[in-house]
Amino acid sequence: MTKNPFINALSASVYIIFVVGVMNFATQPLRNKPDTFFAPILVLSVLTLSVAIMAFLFFYQPLLLFIEAKKKDAIDLFIKTVGIFAISTLAILIMHFLGKI
Repeated sequence: MTKNPFINALSASVYIIFVVGVMNFATQPLRNKPDTFFAPILVLSVLTLSVAIMAFLFFYQPLLLFIEAKKKDAIDLFIKTVGIFAISTLAILIMHFLGKI
């Protein structure tokens, strides 16, 4: 992604919101129908895709920095990205429990 941890963490949050929105919209017509054989296949496929995208968002730039022998920069970028994402996740969780969202 980028060397900006805010953009990386924000991209992860936007991706999660997008996936939840699509899954919510796509499954609305299926609410009263029983699951089929393909439901778990779809869930595992979305999970695998999400893991690959999150790995790209969180690990790609730190890995490049690590390969370039900039180990401290790689670790800093990774920790900052995860930290910012954790703070935003915690803020959303708190707002949810307070009934704000």
